Amino acid sequence: MIYNVIGLMSGSSLDGVDIAFVEFTETAGKWSYEIQCAACIEYSNEWLEKLKSAIFLSARDYQLLHTGYGRFLGEMINEFVKKFHLHHKVSLIASHGHTTFHLPEKRMTHQLGDGAAIAAETKLPVVTDLRSLDIAFGGEGAPIVPLGEKLLFPDNHYFLNIGGIANISINSKSKDYPVSAKNEIIAFDICVANRVLNMLAEEKNLNYDEDGKIASAGKLNEDLLEKINSLQYYSLPSPKSLANGFGTDIIYPLIKSFDLTPEDSLCTYVEHIALQIKNALIPFFKIGEIQQLMITGGGAFNQFLIQRIQKHLSEINFEIFIPSDEVVIYKEALIMALLGALRWREQYTVLSSVTGASQNSIGGALWLGTEA
Repeated sequence: MIYNVIGLMSGSSLDGVDIAFVEFTETAGKWSYEIQCAACIEYSNEWLEKLKSAIFLSARDYQLLHTGYGRFLGEMINEFVKKFHLHHKVSLIASHGHTTFHLPEKRMTHQLGDGAAIAAETKLPVVTDLRSLDIAFGGEGAPIVPLGEKLLFPDNHYFLNIGGIANISINSKSKDYPVSAKNEIIAFDICVANRVLNMLAEEKNLNYDEDGKIASAGKLNEDLLEKINSLQYYSLPSPKSLANGFGTDIIYPLIKSFDLTPEDSLCTYVEHIALQIKNALIPFFKIGEIQQLMITGGGAFNQFLIQRIQKHLSEINFEIFIPSDEVVIYKEALIMALLGALRWREQYTVLSSVTGASQNSIGGALWLGTEA
């Protein structure tokens, strides 16, 4: 079977919306893909402020933003279709939306971006709300990319995505699907990454610290590093996940309480990220065997961060593998597209072994924008 799907991802780093048009081929349960075209659409200052302040809105205004953002995404998709001449080629849209509230302990998560509005704007079938069913079954609702990694990158077994939040997934060497063995895939959020790094870069009137140049000019503050590393989240077992507020409401104020220069703050937080990634992989250390960690997401372009990660991982026999820029940038949009295709086929999209839910689930709301 062949599926032509547009996938959309808006991450917690707020750098924009990633859109990828992907052709998937499924043969006897094995999947291959080709990214036909892709783009990252940066947010305007107006949309940045709307998304940053969404959690403070009244219920009425939040719902208005939800539908308004859905229309905005629909318009964005229509422009993407027009730009790349995709009329009559797209069979399905899968949109992750933009996460605002994530409270798995209360069995609630929400992503802005009304699927009905997207379907009405595009006149195409749309899959949204990919996390809620897993949350309802008692899962963390995150990460949701490990199943996609397993199906699309079967020869890789360790995956790290460094976006607004850094998360990791470890796949067993079995390539069978559906997954039957409990804990065949282990995945969890490690720490906040680009969301805090970008906030610190903004203190120097920059959207982000290009190549980690500012951080590399700073000095490590051991007291701050120890304080951040001692936060309770890092001692919790997996499965576990982080909300955006962990970075904006806990980490960032903690860093600012030390009254450091932006250079020293960035240097120290980069070290924190690298150390937490090492800590996440220590249980998988194998004496005498070098294992590869595939890194994607915007953080893969932060040369100073990558250097610090490699330095720490070399101590436990891991080496870094960074794929093509296309995969680095658009892997999450690619996997959202795949999850949309799986939802359309009524196959599992989220695995309980990853999230801790009571069962695997076929997550996602389906909105038919096409006429009968």
